Formats: sequence, structure tokens, C-alpha cells
Amino acid sequence: MWLARRRRSCLGLLGAAVLTALWGCSAGKDTEQRPNGDRPLVVVTTGMVADIVRNLGGERVQIRQLMGGSVDPHLYKPTRNDVAQLMEADLVLYNGLMLEGKMVDTLEKLAEGRDGKRVLPLASSLSPDFLLAGSGHTDPHVWLDASTWANTIDVVLDELKRALPDCSGEFDDNAVQYRAKLAEIHRYGTERIATIPESSRVLITSHDAFRYFGRAYGIEVYGIQGLATDSEAGLQRINDLVNLIVQRKVPAIFVESTVSKDNINALIEGAQRQGHEVVVGGELFSDAIGQEGTYLGTYVGMLDHNITSITRSLGGDAPPRGMNNKLPVE
Repeated sequence: MWLARRRRSCLGLLGAAVLTALWGCSAGKDTEQRPNGDRPLVVVTTGMVADIVRNLGGERVQIRQLMGGSVDPHLYKPTRNDVAQLMEADLVLYNGLMLEGKMVDTLEKLAEGRDGKRVLPLASSLSPDFLLAGSGHTDPHVWLDASTWANTIDVVLDELKRALPDCSGEFDDNAVQYRAKLAEIHRYGTERIATIPESSRVLITSHDAFRYFGRAYGIEVYGIQGLATDSEAGLQRINDLVNLIVQRKVPAIFVESTVSKDNINALIEGAQRQGHEVVVGGELFSDAIGQEGTYLGTYVGMLDHNITSITRSLGGDAPPRGMNNKLPVE
């Protein structure tokens, strides 16, 4: 689709090889000097997916992200403008595994089109060995384990190289650097969580998003709601978690950036009635990263914040400003 569009723009006089040369990877031309229309358009759903494309593709591609930092992908409904952008895209990338619950039909129909558009779910490409079962469908929150999320990089890398073959070497180099960043934050998570006293390694959050995190970094995890935020938290679940908090003397529980705080407040009040004070340890990023253009708006920054907040709130040892000394200090 995008090659056909480029051919039309050149009045049919340039072949695909010449067009690739104009994009400048072999010649090392500055992409800033070319109009945006000369670069493939990649439309993504979430910030986690956008971060991979941004780190691998750099200025060689245009990126449009449909869901911002405060958006819950479980509940998000595509707008007319979203559909228009998806139709315009040269490549569409999304998480998959039902994370984008209300967009699934739109994305699957788009993938069935016959115009050559590539529409790919990154997490669905992972080996079943990496995935955790959930209630009704596979747990989609794979990005909360950096070592698992790193296995989706190849999907993006292959697609960028397919679109711009002359840039393959550049994309390969970018992928090596990005893998190193993910390996570094994974090591930080393993080391920091291990400093929490063993009896306090209990992570309680608004919904059941942190099981991959718990498996990767050695901490028990409990969510009030299920895998999706449209599930209801029953009274029995609230009571069970209150009892757990009191019995284990859990010092802190955590709200999430895209989920209502009501159920967390119910846990705090329930524990207080039993004579145990538990506080909100911080706001974690579960289904979204922070605002674009900030450190928290990067994948590494999001995980750095989560790991650091959890560690410090549960009695472990982590620097106040995180692994890269970039976290805001309140």
C-alpha cells in the first residue's frame, strides 16, 4: 500500500529501489530534511508498543499512538479518527492477547483486508512458554517483565526491515542498543526487589496486571479486579485481601494510573477496622506508560518507576530517583 502511494507521488517514474534510496538509509541522508510523507507511517495502540518502534525506527518512520498515558486499553473504544489513521497506516502494531478488548474487532477486520497492510499483535507472537493463563484468555500484561517483552522486538525489527530494507543495518544496531536497555532494567528489577524483606514481598494492586512482574522479579502479586478492568471486584475478594493484608502486616498497597482508586480505599478502610494501618505506596503504571516526552513516558522509565516505588514502599533498598537518576522526587 505505502509503496503504491509513493509511486503515485512520483508520477510512476520511480521504482521501489529508487524510492528506498530517497529515504536515505544507504546514503545517510538526514530524514529531518524530507517531508513526513516520505516515511512509512506506523500506527500503534499503546505507549509500550510505540516505545519499541521509536527506539528501533527513530526518524526513519512516522509513529502515531492511539492511546495516551492516561488511557485504559481494556476499555478504550476506537474513534472515527482512529479508524481513519488505521486505514492510512502502512503498518499497524498492537499488543494483542485481548488487551485492546474493544478494538479487537476493528483490528482483526483490518488485518483481513487485501491491500497489503501489515497488522500485527506483538504479544501474540510470543511462545506459549512465556505466557501465563488467565480467566477466559491469556494474560496480556507481558510488558511488565522486561525479559519477556524483549522477545517482541524481533517482530518490530522484521517489519521495519521489510518496509525499509536499505535501513536494515541501522535497525539492527538500534535493536542491539534497545535490548541492552531492557536487560539493564531487568537486572535492576531483580536486584532491587530482592532487597525487600521476604515476608513483605507482597504486591497488591487495583487489578490483576502484575503476574508477569511477580514471576520475573520474585514477589507475590494480588489484584482486586481480574485481568481486565471491566471485571467487578466482589465483596468476598475485598474481604480476603483485607485479611491477607492484616495477617501478613503488609505496609503498603498500590493504585494504578489507569484504574479507579475506590477498591484500594476499601482495602485501607477494611484493614483499619481490624487495627492495621496500610498506606498507598504509590501509583504504578500497569496498562499504560507515562506522558510522551517524559522519562516516565518511556518503557524503561515506566518500569524504573514501578520497581523503585514498590521496593522503597515495601521496605527494600532503591535509590529515590531510580536506576537512571531520572525519576521525579515528590
